[in-house]
Formats: sequence, C-alpha cells, structure tokens
Amino acid sequence: MSNPNTQALSDAGVSIWLDDLSRERLESGSLAALAAERNVVGVTTNPSIFAAALKNGHAYEGQVAQLAAAGADVEHAVFEITTDDVAAACDLFAPAAAATGGVDGRVSIEVDPRLARDTESTVAEAVKLHARVDRDNVLIKIPATVEGLEAISATLAAGISVNVTLIFSLERYRAVINAFVLGLEQARENGHDLSAIHSVASFFVSRVDTEIDKRLDAIGTDEAAALKGKAGLANARLAYQVYEELFSSERWKLLAEAGARPQRPLWASTGVKDPAYPDTLYVTGLVAAHVVNTMPEKTLEATADHGEVIGDTIAGTYGASEAVLDALAHLGIDYNEVVGLLEEEGLAKFEASWDELLEDVALALNSSKIGG
Repeated sequence: MSNPNTQALSDAGVSIWLDDLSRERLESGSLAALAAERNVVGVTTNPSIFAAALKNGHAYEGQVAQLAAAGADVEHAVFEITTDDVAAACDLFAPAAAATGGVDGRVSIEVDPRLARDTESTVAEAVKLHARVDRDNVLIKIPATVEGLEAISATLAAGISVNVTLIFSLERYRAVINAFVLGLEQARENGHDLSAIHSVASFFVSRVDTEIDKRLDAIGTDEAAALKGKAGLANARLAYQVYEELFSSERWKLLAEAGARPQRPLWASTGVKDPAYPDTLYVTGLVAAHVVNTMPEKTLEATADHGEVIGDTIAGTYGASEAVLDALAHLGIDYNEVVGLLEEEGLAKFEASWDELLEDVALALNSSKIGG
C-alpha cells in the first residue's frame, strides 16, 4: 500500500525516482518494496552510486570471480557489472514503463564521466551502453557540458533516450532544450518513431544553495543571511518557467504533432546538505505537473514520514525567484561564476568516483585471481 505523502506527490504530477541502485537492493527486494510502498517509478545512477555499491556489498563477488576467471580487464568488468544492474532494474520497472507509455519506469546509466569534454567519444559510449543494456526503458545520462550538447542531439537522433545531467544554469538549460529539440528533428529525418524517444533534463538544486550560502556567510550581513537557502529553489523554479516557455513554441508544436514527448525537468541533488533546513525542502518546494524528483532514500523516507504536499509550489513564484537572483547579484555574487564552478566541481566529483570504482574493481579482480 502506497504512502499517503508520496501518493500525494504523485497525484500532483511529480514522478518519484530513486537516486540509488545496487545489486543488493535489487536482490533483497528493497527496490521493489519502494516501488510498491513509496510510489517510486524510476531510478537514477551515477559513478558515485556505483562506487558505493561495489565497496559496501558482497553481492558482486560471484560476478567478479567469473570476470576474473575470464581474464576481463577492469574497464570491461565495470561495464559488465553496471549494465547488468541497470538491465535488472529496467526489468523491475518494465510494468511502470508499459503503464505510462514509457514516460516512467526509467533507469539511467551515465557515460564514463572522463568523456564529458569529448563529443564523439560520448556518443560512441552512449550507443554502446544502450546496446548492452538492451531495454526500451533505459536512459543514457550525458553531462550538459558545452561538448555534451552536440552529443545529446546526436544520441537522440539515433533514437536513444537521454537523461541530460549536471545542469546548473538557466542559460545552459535553454541550450539543453535546444539540443533536445534538434536531436528529435534529426531523429524524425532518420525515420525514428518520436513517441518512443524520451528525455529528462536533470537540474541540480541543493549544490546551488551550498555554494551560494558559503558566499553569503562570508559577506556576513543581515541582508545576506536573509537570502540563505533561497537560491536553489529560485533557480529551479525559474528553470520550470523556461520549460513552460520553450515547450509552447511553434518549433516544438511541429514535433509534438509528429508524436514527440516533451523533455521533462528532473530535480536532482535533492538531499538537503544544511541540517538547518527542512529535510524535504527540495521536494515539497518543487511540486508541479510533469516533473521528476529523484531522491536519495533518506530524502524519500523523510518525505514519506512528514513531507507536506499541498499541491503546486512553483506556479506564481517566478517574480519572487527573479528577485532572489537579483538580490544575490546586488550583493556581488556572480551567478554565472557560481554555476560554472558547480559544473566543474560536479564533473570532478564524478571522475573521482569513477576512478574509485575502477580501483575497487581492480582490487576485487586481483583478489579473485589470487583466491582462485
């Protein structure tokens, strides 16, 4: 039986996806239980999630031993392990995908983050991941770097569904939507069924507050203190305004008439970093139709326990949200510099986690060879 708070969120038009995946979660039934009891209808992953899964569980030992015996190198082993988990999760959510025409029931897997500045290699990796998972409800995650924009269009043009990740700025979000529309226009030219191509745009929330709050603390005035914890929601709400604007354009209407579905905004980085803030801040404050909120389990459980869902909390906020960004600029906080820094830091974190994942798998492969 579903939880009343998560049910209310779903009823308000928010798709709940879990920001976590592991072999243990799949095999224990934990993920299936969250689908049944917490209205979870999708999963997102990233290098950090896979690194934690490999480090903290024993569920991979059998597969690692098989890969070691076959002489697999570490890159191949990581590819096999992560795509197997994603394929299994896709199977679990296949009924949700069927029930929603593929809108939900989605499971995301990210291209190697070391390729984020390499357009051609990103596209090649996206095609390879899509073929290996071989499920209609997989989403290939591509970072929204400048180089990633062309890769997003090319991947969509090949008929592959995409989760665009690491979006921080409104300007870049506009460019992401343009890349999405261009990709669908090319997909149509290539003869693909547009209704079968899906996409979400992952707009990061809490990291914006973390960085800007640090700068507000350094300013130290009452005016600065009054703005703490407001930038993340304001930025995301203005992103929804961009979504409404660009998906009502004449250019988009032509694609919609051909069966295309809009790229939904996805709220990512929704776990609160500052314990002074309500732990459901980036859930209850970002309720609107046609969005996804991907949550770590801690945030999901907080929502289920005490999240107050009162309906749409984005409509009517655009003026106040603009005022927040204007006030930050008045204090000398450079929006473009902040979001640029967050993109660089986000990529660096994913690359570090990927390196950690490679190291852990290398150690596991060597241990299996020695043990065997």
